[in-house]
Amino acid sequence: MNIGQAAQASGVTAKMIRYYESIGLMPPSPRSEAGYRRYGEQDLHLLRFIRQSRRLGFGIDQIRQLLALWQDRGRSSSQVKALAQSHVDELNQRIGELVAMRDTLSHLAMHCHGDDRPDCPILEGIAGAALSDNPGAIAECGGSGATSAASCSPAQQAATADAVAADTPAAAGGPAGDSDGQAHHIPQG
Repeated sequence: MNIGQAAQASGVTAKMIRYYESIGLMPPSPRSEAGYRRYGEQDLHLLRFIRQSRRLGFGIDQIRQLLALWQDRGRSSSQVKALAQSHVDELNQRIGELVAMRDTLSHLAMHCHGDDRPDCPILEGIAGAALSDNPGAIAECGGSGATSAASCSPAQQAATADAVAADTPAAAGGPAGDSDGQAHHIPQG
């Protein structure tokens, strides 16, 4: 079958099939005399395996490892379980980050009147969180500095509280940070 038929039968687009071949995730397909890619049942099985792995959120390198384990009949299931458990741990961390983002945004949206007034707790909260990347901003708005919390908007106070919580290692479900104290999200590949 040609690439269009393989795409339809596997649920993987032709563009992604070509990409998987280009990065070596699947072997290059043999060509017909006219130069068209040709695919068989084994290729479809491989493409479906890749598609299902992607649906489960595995990255390209992890899929490469899964494929190697899948094709190695001498491997132990403990290797596969360790890879899967590592991915579960990553998913749980991302879920925690998403929950924290949702809760912060919900809190900010709850305090927004959504009327014709120009003041917006959502924008103030986002700006306050951006300022909280600066250690002095926490002291300026409800932190341990000289400026009182009363001088800050409720959204800024909430953003400051969230920033303080995120800076503590024990903050459950908070975004993952690095040495610069900023939250970073790992793009899913």
